[in-house]
Amino acid sequence: MSISRPIPLVLLCILYLVLAGVALWRTISTGAVDLFTLGVIPVLVGIMLRTSWSLWALRIYLFIQTLGLLALATTALMALQITPEDVKLELVGRNIPLLPLAAVLLALLAFQYWVAFSANTKRFLQQEKSD
Repeated sequence: MSISRPIPLVLLCILYLVLAGVALWRTISTGAVDLFTLGVIPVLVGIMLRTSWSLWALRIYLFIQTLGLLALATTALMALQITPEDVKLELVGRNIPLLPLAAVLLALLAFQYWVAFSANTKRFLQQEKSD
């Protein structure tokens, strides 16, 4: 019996497709290659092809994201302690409030953890392909 692709996994694939597009655009426009952004591509390919290593790749990539977010948060908190008026995030000339950004990033990370450690995701990715 074939298990249909879980909806949360489909949503994660859509998110990762968008991230892969942004990562490729960033790599082409800046010439900078980094594992943090381009690491989404092998994870996405693994999930789409339902490879045996895709679940591990997803969890490792999620761990890398968690470390990156922790490093960013630690740096921001240290900077806030030193000079709070200088701590700001600008994108295309606009200030981005840090608290809503942190909330969105935490929500995205929580969603990815939920999908990565869901029993449905594990069952779907470990099932033998019947087609």
